[in-house]
Amino acid sequence: MSAHLQEFKGSCHCGALGFSYRTTLPPARWKVRACRCRFCRAHGVLTTSDPGGRLTFQVNDLEAPRRYRFGLRTADFLLCGRCGVYLGAQIETARGAFGIVNIRAINSLAQAIPAAAAADYSAEDEQARVDRREKRWTPLQKVV
Repeated sequence: MSAHLQEFKGSCHCGALGFSYRTTLPPARWKVRACRCRFCRAHGVLTTSDPGGRLTFQVNDLEAPRRYRFGLRTADFLLCGRCGVYLGAQIETARGAFGIVNIRAINSLAQAIPAAAAADYSAEDEQARVDRREKRWTPLQKVV
């Protein structure tokens, strides 16, 4: 990989879970999504990913991670069982593991980000959802 990766660290409120999101894109060029599903709306989620980047989720307290699957049940949505913060999601496929981050969980983001684009994935079937995630999500270093 020839592009420089800039690192953004994030965590839940209590620090039990975290992530390292490394991206080739400056924040001003991030594709920020506001999914319109009930889960994401209820959590006020704004997500981003970079297929040219790298993502690692960290577990600092082995009892804290909660995985939640809903809808087509193709991905694990990662929440802290202690403070309730939603960090991101991960999927494992035949092509590898991929993830997204909730940018609201980034610890320090001094730079401006683009306005979020509303996203509605309700028309996707299971294969279309997996294909989209393999194409758009960030390669995941290790599945939590």
